[in-house]
Amino acid sequence: MTAPAFDFDRLIDRRSLPSEKWGRYAGRDVLPLWVADMDFAAPPVVIDALHRRIDHGVFGYTDAWPSLIDAVVDGLQRDHGWTIQPDWLVWLPGVVAGFNLACAIAGQPGDGVLTATPVYPPFLGAPAHTGRVLQRVELVLRDGRWQWDWDALEAACTPSTRLLLLCSPHNPVGRVFDDAELRRLADFAARHDLLVCSDEIHCGLVLDPARPHRPLAALDEATAGRTITLMAPSKTWNIPALYCAFAVIPDAALRRRYRHAMRGIVPHVNVLGMVAAEAAYRDGDAWRRALLDYLRANRDRVVEAVAAMPGLTMAVPEATYLAWIDCRAMMAARGLSDPAAFFEAAGVGLSDGAAFGAPGFVRLNFGCPRSTLDAALARMAHALGA
Repeated sequence: MTAPAFDFDRLIDRRSLPSEKWGRYAGRDVLPLWVADMDFAAPPVVIDALHRRIDHGVFGYTDAWPSLIDAVVDGLQRDHGWTIQPDWLVWLPGVVAGFNLACAIAGQPGDGVLTATPVYPPFLGAPAHTGRVLQRVELVLRDGRWQWDWDALEAACTPSTRLLLLCSPHNPVGRVFDDAELRRLADFAARHDLLVCSDEIHCGLVLDPARPHRPLAALDEATAGRTITLMAPSKTWNIPALYCAFAVIPDAALRRRYRHAMRGIVPHVNVLGMVAAEAAYRDGDAWRRALLDYLRANRDRVVEAVAAMPGLTMAVPEATYLAWIDCRAMMAARGLSDPAAFFEAAGVGLSDGAAFGAPGFVRLNFGCPRSTLDAALARMAHALGA
């Protein structure tokens, strides 16, 4: 039998080095399936590129260079059919800084920022950092998929709303929004004259080949003109702590406003992060495709296991390596109020849905070797008597 080109089954000891994911449970027998980083080594092409740059030995101030920019431009065209211009790129240390900046330039203090919940927790805190007001609309589970409640979206938008903060593909529910949904969102933003900031950091992690990711700004020129798209190689190629991301801002005036808000606040991007980004976008697609095959199999194991656990339900994730699990029936049956604490006591560390705006849910990260995942699922099943 031919050995696999990439070994995602390999167990790497993350307890031996500082790690937010594993350090949370230091000294305890808890398998961490919470924060969104994977337990796989970065792609060999990325590691090799980093070694070459480190061997140079000089780490002076550096802006994005032509071959890096070309790798990103070519990657977005190859992967998403999106043609962008090099001068649309604004380099950032991370997408969280990116959407906080979008809040800062959207209207004035006291104006509204609208987002769909449940959602990545920093979305919920970002508006207040610059004196804006968080406005929420709840996604609804319909026909086995998390979907927009269009009437509720209209009702949540007020005359003070200035920004639609979008997560696409969506974290934590794992949706890949289709063209009809994206066009309806674009029409909604146009009718209400909203700036849109679309966090698309999970765009390289689409698990359902029948549902490709489409950047919102790729719909048409008018939508692109009001949209700030945030992307990064960090989730797809598992290099989050190298801190390299970018905004794609086609409108020149909007881009100037955004850059102005960065001055004196947002640091330059780490040079090693940029080296890694170039290698990932230019040469990392074979690794990414192998990863997606592995993650699909992991996802299927989670779906099957959760279906057999009393009181738990979930929709099938179309993207990301994250499972969004409804524990409310289990909690009601057992008189519990904190499902994350229940599973942590059973030896599995999950993200608490309350932080995403949805108490009673947990988020499970299945971006790990299959042996780790199977052990965690077995612990969950045992705790539930399944």
